[in-house]
Amino acid sequence: MLLEQTISQLDVGYMPPKRAQVMGQLGYMQWLGALPAMSHYIDEAAHAYGLAKPFAATSPAVAVFCDLLLASLKEPLQPLPLKLPDRERRGGAQARRAVY
Repeated sequence: MLLEQTISQLDVGYMPPKRAQVMGQLGYMQWLGALPAMSHYIDEAAHAYGLAKPFAATSPAVAVFCDLLLASLKEPLQPLPLKLPDRERRGGAQARRAVY
């Protein structure tokens, strides 16, 4: 169920490449963190790729997610280019009040 939620969170249509990279990486980390402890990674990654692949053509963030899944299955194993997004100010309380 979390896999479907992750894909729907990533499938928001076009976004700039840098934002898609951040969103795809965060989606991968969310999916990875939710895997059951005794699950078989290769099977889980193949299943996730199969569900996400149809959305990759229209959503850059899903495409990044799919690329990370494929890279994680490639032999020989290599570290994935994962990082948390840079901290940035988003306006604080003033910006939250402006929304409502």
